[in-house]
Amino acid sequence: MKKDLIRFAFVAAGVSFLYFIILSKLFYWQVVRADSLSAIGKAQSSQIIDIPAMRGEIKTSDDFPLATNSISYLAYTNPKLIEDKLSYAQKVAPIIGDDTASVAAELEQNLYWVRLAQNLDSDKKNELESLKLPGIGFEQEYTRMYPEASMAAHLVGFVGRDASGRTKGYFGIEGEYNDQLAGRSGALYAIRDALGNPILSDVREEKKTDGRNVKLTIHRTIQFITDEKLKDGMDKYGAEGGSVIVMNPETGAILAMSSYPAFSPQDYYNYEPKNYGNPALSDLYEPGSTFKVLVMGAAIDKGLVTPQTQCDICAGPVQIGEYSIKTWDNKYFANTTMEDVIVHSDNTGMTFVGRKLGVDNLVKYLKQYGIGTQTGIDLQGEATGIVREPADWYAVDLATTSFGQGISITPIQLITAVSSIANGGNLMQPYVVSQIETPDGKTIDIKPKIKNRTISEVAAKTVTSMMVDAVERGEAKWTKIPNYKIAGKTGTAQIPVAGHYDPNQTVASFVGFFPPSNPKVAMLVVLHKPKTSIYGSETAAPIFFNIARDIIKYYNLPPQ
Repeated sequence: MKKDLIRFAFVAAGVSFLYFIILSKLFYWQVVRADSLSAIGKAQSSQIIDIPAMRGEIKTSDDFPLATNSISYLAYTNPKLIEDKLSYAQKVAPIIGDDTASVAAELEQNLYWVRLAQNLDSDKKNELESLKLPGIGFEQEYTRMYPEASMAAHLVGFVGRDASGRTKGYFGIEGEYNDQLAGRSGALYAIRDALGNPILSDVREEKKTDGRNVKLTIHRTIQFITDEKLKDGMDKYGAEGGSVIVMNPETGAILAMSSYPAFSPQDYYNYEPKNYGNPALSDLYEPGSTFKVLVMGAAIDKGLVTPQTQCDICAGPVQIGEYSIKTWDNKYFANTTMEDVIVHSDNTGMTFVGRKLGVDNLVKYLKQYGIGTQTGIDLQGEATGIVREPADWYAVDLATTSFGQGISITPIQLITAVSSIANGGNLMQPYVVSQIETPDGKTIDIKPKIKNRTISEVAAKTVTSMMVDAVERGEAKWTKIPNYKIAGKTGTAQIPVAGHYDPNQTVASFVGFFPPSNPKVAMLVVLHKPKTSIYGSETAAPIFFNIARDIIKYYNLPPQ
């Protein structure tokens, strides 16, 4: 009896073990490897033909397509329905641009589906249809087109192919929103038996899902103005590169974004890959005096200075160890006010402000402004830069950072931070997509996002007034627009080369917004290594005001 129980236990254990093995194998086949085995099965039992989905359009705010599709056709036929294959080939071959023998050889295959031609235009499709041949059919195919050529190229990106040969978006909107734009391809399956012979008299179809359209915050007119004025300005001032960002400061919506050198999305492969990245997001640079408004805003918000506070170290150069802090034009104003520090872009005055703030406060406010972190803009390739922790700063770092040297930021970081001054202290998350449209006509709206508060509304209004005064009385006053108030600030930053600053190579810039009391537009112009003049007031500022004049006309803004 005991032996029988032991024998039974062994048998039960063996059966249970085998049962577990079978269950594990079934789980492995049906769950873990379900997709891959299904694909293998389809490949073994089917002739698979991809049906590409139509890629979604990229449209400006007024529904003009920056990226769309041209339609071509794939022609196919069912050889089983063709009696005289040679005659059939003789009729088809001249239209599709192939020779009769090749077409006839395709038709002789023991298949229910063969491809006749791809990329046929509508005229050739209509010509084939007019023959009323048995078994012939057509599937739409799509080729990406960019109607505005290189306009907003860095913003839009391009469509190329991945390692497996499938189309894929790269850079800009094409890259960031590839999953939304691409849709899902369909397929045609001609079913075969185990010996490879057709067993059905028809073709099974897996439906495609077309991509979604993406609607941008970009204004086509403002983008065109920005592209043209930037290119003209770069040619005039001999700059090696440049970027302009135009933003709605209330929402963070990007109205235009332009950079040069650019490329053509249609034939991107004819350009060097280094041109594909968006400098407005990915290029780190030292902002120079445009940065002063952020530091001044922090000190005013902290209650450490007012516009009338006098500088007690501004009578001459400020010595910090072995370093001597000088003004850009070697002019000094004893007891100058903070208002005049911004007007005259006084580095010694900003050193005074930096000392008032201290490293801990300065680092805190820089982080509140979003410096050293990604803005979160919905585009690929955003860089960050680094804001060091207070323990890693030296006395000279506090001074130079206060006037925008020795710290690296991106253009999108600066315009987003300055926009927080324009809108009363809210750091907005910049964005370029306002709406996503599904193939069935539904829309998904993208709402503005407030990230955090930078400075108080009172401090923001105070800095705005100082920036207006800087335009009215500063170095760029010669290019201002009569009868219109604009809050702005020039910037000229020397470029670090081999451990020192090159006095003859600069990044020239101008940042501002208008109208000051209720800003609709914030804009940043950045020029790299202008040759006619190293100063932002003589290069970047004229481009800013040239663009601003046309935007004022476009919006029909009244004089102040």
